[in-house]
Amino acid sequence: MSDSRSQVLGAIRAALGGGDRAEARRTAEARIAAHARNIVPARTAVPAAELADLFLTMATEVAATVERVADLDAVPGAVAAYLASHNLPAEARVAPDVAGLPWASRTALTISAGPARDGDAVSVTGAFAGVAETGTLMLTSGPGHPTTLNFLPDTHIVVLPRSRVVAAYEDGWDRLRAEGGLPRTVNFVTGPSRTGDIEQTIQLGAHGPRRLHILLVEGA
Repeated sequence: MSDSRSQVLGAIRAALGGGDRAEARRTAEARIAAHARNIVPARTAVPAAELADLFLTMATEVAATVERVADLDAVPGAVAAYLASHNLPAEARVAPDVAGLPWASRTALTISAGPARDGDAVSVTGAFAGVAETGTLMLTSGPGHPTTLNFLPDTHIVVLPRSRVVAAYEDGWDRLRAEGGLPRTVNFVTGPSRTGDIEQTIQLGAHGPRRLHILLVEGA
């Protein structure tokens, strides 16, 4: 065993075995309860009305596409138009959290709801929040949002109400705690899946969707 490894393990054992364990526990619990904020980029210090614009800018810089729609009723038409523009089949697997939208208004679309299945090429889900700091989507798991829809289909379309765009990651966590606590899984997604492992050449769709399209709903 190397000297550095021995020193690290020795320090851990000393911390666990010595000192006032009750005081250590109180210190840890206080730190967890405080939810201290980290360094937040200055670019997030904009009026609330401008957060959606910042989110749009940051999301497009990481190869996501963003489209503004007037309200939730406009979502089915926007999904149909996006699929047609990319020459994709007019069918999608949707999360229960968006299954109640007026999909029947687009008779050419084939819609089914539930977790992603083998062969599903397109998914449509909601999002808990959009983080303007980096153009990131905050996606929470649950009965209304199966996590498989975030990663398995080649194309992921996300319905994001403008009212759910927050400035920084800490604001997303604060909102999650205020609205009922932590789900089983929280995924942060910034742009489509990518890798540069092979000769430093960016390849999209390596570990998830190759397309990420965000419908920013103004009136939701």
